[in-house]
Amino acid sequence: MGGATHVVVLDNLREGVLIPDIYDATLNPLYRDVLAHYGAVALPCRAQDPDRKGKVESGVGHAQRTPLKGLRFESLEEAQSSLERRTKQAQFRDSQKTLDTFDFNFNKKMNRSLVFDLATGAFISRHEDAFFLGPPGTGKSHLAQAIGQAAIQQGYRVLYRETHTLLDELAEAALDGTRKKHMEWLVTVPLLIIDDLGMRKLPLTAAEELLEIIMRRYERASTLLTSNRPVEDWGKLLGDAAAVSAMLDRILHHGHVLKCGPRSWRTKLDSQDQQRE
Repeated sequence: MGGATHVVVLDNLREGVLIPDIYDATLNPLYRDVLAHYGAVALPCRAQDPDRKGKVESGVGHAQRTPLKGLRFESLEEAQSSLERRTKQAQFRDSQKTLDTFDFNFNKKMNRSLVFDLATGAFISRHEDAFFLGPPGTGKSHLAQAIGQAAIQQGYRVLYRETHTLLDELAEAALDGTRKKHMEWLVTVPLLIIDDLGMRKLPLTAAEELLEIIMRRYERASTLLTSNRPVEDWGKLLGDAAAVSAMLDRILHHGHVLKCGPRSWRTKLDSQDQQRE
């Protein structure tokens, strides 16, 4: 999220605090090792400080509503292995695209608070959607993958696909008789990221396939969609204005819209390369 944690305030949960004490609580060894690993210190959460205790209990409540509820890791290695497995399963185009590596100062008018709100994963728990629009090179794919990475940290399963790859895989599944199984996989993952709609020419079945995915996921799971084309062009792009209208209606009903740009990173980098030459 752009910083490092230095202080952790522990509520007096039996799993976290073995022996409560106002000044020197005895911590669960796993919690202690995690804190030591990241160079953080723990402070007691005292009942005499209702403001702090309320904030901590609110955070605990949020954690209990995520898929991490009920998961137990016996070591840092096991927890790290779980994160790495989920990241690999997501199949990001670039797993190094995180919020820490995104320069918000390049396009200062971007809604940073919305990005950080999406990164909490709360929209996934509410089965809401997200929609990133903007010219090429403005950070849509970077942010989409960063949100996906943050969702994995929250315990959610994530799947990333570029639009043309998603449609190609569906066509292949139809040919080998596994379309039903493949579609079930697509519509049940908690966060599906469909990236770069409009970057490549799409098959004639694109509108129908995308509409089925969106409709079956609507209010059941979250979809994050990115596009470099304004929605007014989608009817022509997909060749089916009615399907596009139905798709947008569902995405935007509980959708969070992020406008990216207007400046392009690729234009900036090309300009720097020309100056060097």
